[in-house]
Amino acid sequence: MKKQDLNSRRNFLNALVLGTAASGLSMLSNGLNAALPLNAEVDLNEAEKWMKNLKGKHRIVYDGSTPHDGFPFMWVYAFYSSNNAVGVEDRDIKAMCVIRHKATCFAFQDSVWEKFKLGEVFGVTDKYTGEASLRNLYYEPKENDFPLPNIPGIKIMKERGALYCVCNLATQVFSGMIAARMGLKADDVYKEMIAGLIPGVQLVPSGVWALGRAQENGTGYIFAGD
Repeated sequence: MKKQDLNSRRNFLNALVLGTAASGLSMLSNGLNAALPLNAEVDLNEAEKWMKNLKGKHRIVYDGSTPHDGFPFMWVYAFYSSNNAVGVEDRDIKAMCVIRHKATCFAFQDSVWEKFKLGEVFGVTDKYTGEASLRNLYYEPKENDFPLPNIPGIKIMKERGALYCVCNLATQVFSGMIAARMGLKADDVYKEMIAGLIPGVQLVPSGVWALGRAQENGTGYIFAGD
């Protein structure tokens, strides 16, 4: 990659970091400019191919940019259940949740949450402990993890055909933040986070890229943040 391209990319990622910090997430900013993992790449062809799974008579894409008490994931279930209620079967339904920005943490397995203290980084509290969560609340939720009862999590909804993808740009940014907090190398943190993605969650170039592609494919859009 050319030096000019690297500088442009670094500046863009730094702008994302500053925007994230302004939103209230904890981070260490000193020296972060040098810590961002700039050599991380996404297989664009793989992401484009994966987007073709967004098919069916009734399609919707949810913009999951914040945790919002799990509503980005609850609404995936709501789309399926409400369509079922009027006689539409799962095979004709397709909901996609684009996990990005301050909700990026919910694309990762519990092992990543525990090792990198994602609950602290993203400000997610476990209702059962009253402390920063060491687990992904919305993958296999416990009884009170969602604000409403009997809501299935990501695992079950994936089995029903729902699609989930995560923003690579946000993952890079948070890898740098976590590395700065823990005194680690950003590239190493990034690689471990990618290895710890929930099985079946697709890494895409960015969340906004996925939202754009979905709408180009004739899919309805719903903002699922707060």
